[in-house]
Amino acid sequence: MEIKVRLFATLREGRGKELMLDLGDVVTPREIIKALNIEEEEVAILLINGRDGELDTLLKRDDVVSIFPPVGGG
Repeated sequence: MEIKVRLFATLREGRGKELMLDLGDVVTPREIIKALNIEEEEVAILLINGRDGELDTLLKRDDVVSIFPPVGGG
């Protein structure tokens, strides 16, 4: 099952902006970040199809997962 993954800010470094991943039939965002070598602490916002998501949500074909790191500012 292919899932579109969009990465933002520092998470793009060495990975790209948008990826298509095929990790099998049962996939969660937790498995995606593990496959991309992203630490869970690096994920501040997780969206599934533009809505708040959880790391253990079961994804469906054609879902879009967006992953944002913590953002600092002043």
